Amino acid sequence: MEKELSRNPLYNRSDEMSLLRFLRPSQIAMIDEALSAVGDFGEVRLIVEKGHLRFIVTERSFDALKWQPGSLYREAKLPRQS
Repeated sequence: MEKELSRNPLYNRSDEMSLLRFLRPSQIAMIDEALSAVGDFGEVRLIVEKGHLRFIVTERSFDALKWQPGSLYREAKLPRQS
């Protein structure tokens, strides 16, 4: 896949960051982390104010058919990164 990307004239590692028009690399990492945090079900919403990313809102959902007492609390805890 790396070879396919390198052949693409729009993809060049040195120009990768210059293709970004709205987001900074740190914001992309934050969005990626938020997507990881929602798990199998959930939403990630980007809130823009005055043309700038201001907030990232995450919402986790749980399967009601698989619910067991206490499972919402245990599953809602986010794993710590080391």
